[in-house]
Amino acid sequence: MSAFDLAVIGGTLVTPTGRSGVNVYVHDGTIALVDEGVHAATETVDATGLMIMPGMVDTHVHLMDPGDSTREDFPTGTAAAAANGVTTIIEHTHGQPVKTVPDLKEKLAHLKTRSRVDFGLAAHVWKEHLGDLAGLWEAGVAFFKVFTCTTHGVPAVEGATMTAVLTEIARFGGNCLIHCEDESLTVEAERRLREQGRTDPGLLIEWRNRPAEQVAVQSVAILARHAEARATIAHVSTAEVAAIVASARESGADLVAEACPQYLELREDEVLTEGALRKFTPPARIRDDQEEADMWDLLRNRGFSHISTDHAPSNLDQKSRGSFWDVHFGLPGLDTTLRLLLDAAATGKLSYEDVVALYSEAPARRYGLFPRKGHLGIGADADMVLVDPGQTWLIENAAIISKAAWSPYAGRRGRGAIAATYLRGKKIAEDGKPLDKFEGRFLQGEGHTG
Repeated sequence: MSAFDLAVIGGTLVTPTGRSGVNVYVHDGTIALVDEGVHAATETVDATGLMIMPGMVDTHVHLMDPGDSTREDFPTGTAAAAANGVTTIIEHTHGQPVKTVPDLKEKLAHLKTRSRVDFGLAAHVWKEHLGDLAGLWEAGVAFFKVFTCTTHGVPAVEGATMTAVLTEIARFGGNCLIHCEDESLTVEAERRLREQGRTDPGLLIEWRNRPAEQVAVQSVAILARHAEARATIAHVSTAEVAAIVASARESGADLVAEACPQYLELREDEVLTEGALRKFTPPARIRDDQEEADMWDLLRNRGFSHISTDHAPSNLDQKSRGSFWDVHFGLPGLDTTLRLLLDAAATGKLSYEDVVALYSEAPARRYGLFPRKGHLGIGADADMVLVDPGQTWLIENAAIISKAAWSPYAGRRGRGAIAATYLRGKKIAEDGKPLDKFEGRFLQGEGHTG
């Protein structure tokens, strides 16, 4: 019997620091050997001409499960993930949020055989449930999602309550992801716009306005620094906001900025023509080529800690039903993010090393999943993506796997295709199509004591 279950030979291994022509060997679901030698294995994959990357780690995903599964669920959402090189997600749904340990246990029971990729789960913060935070951390949640403005039915956490939340999370060494838009500014903007009778899509830019995001981030930065809490600012939309985070970090705050592709690729004025298909918040902010270049520069130079999708789909019918005020926020992203990043590497906006750093290793490190996830070193889970850097692609709505069945990038062409995805050494997708395998396991967060 061979010492190795799987050998991936002839490819180019990509890490955050470089590339090398080595072979990767897997035993019992983990990386057993990485070297230039050719050794016998039960299964051998010829990766000549392909790049070997660690599976991507997407730490901001909404699959609505349990909840309104017409928008998305775990079987479909993780199919999109697997087919597109994502082998680990951290998920939280606003429709049925986890607020207590029994909520978490109920969700885990529901998800037992529903995931095609490994997954962590986040909890939401409710003022009435601050006493549950430590128990949830010990039970294994990956982070706590906090909103500074009422959104998706989740109440705002502000001022003194935010201080209490951050102080408590810091006390037990927890982690949090904070959606930052100032409640008073968004509420007043909504009141004024409704009073004017506005229902046009352009209202989004005024409603979820730039100052609202900047004010909330500045406030959170100050409070997080004083509480000595570990926090990530979700979906940072502009260079100005990233600068606030950088300044706080220089002052000693354990604060980082999360990037999402929609703030690198989409323009602010698209909402005027695309309507609800560009309704997400904070909205797209880019107004010209220079602002777009500035965002890519920040990503490349680590002004952003990592990238994630904020995958929050609705289908076309749901996006067209009712007034602009009433349709769901959110975009699908799991189907497209790695391809967009690979094309960015092919065209010089990033390097392939950047892709691995930003969409695999850095998020795994930020949320306590490294060294099990985020790299292909000895002992790590054998989560691998085989990439054909020369193959071109076209994004078409008909090929979107997510229940959204559309993409804001439809019609986009690029270079760099996902040839195969492996989870713990088992192939779970090939040539952009998921296999019928539900191998995903729950990943206990770093606070787990059991």
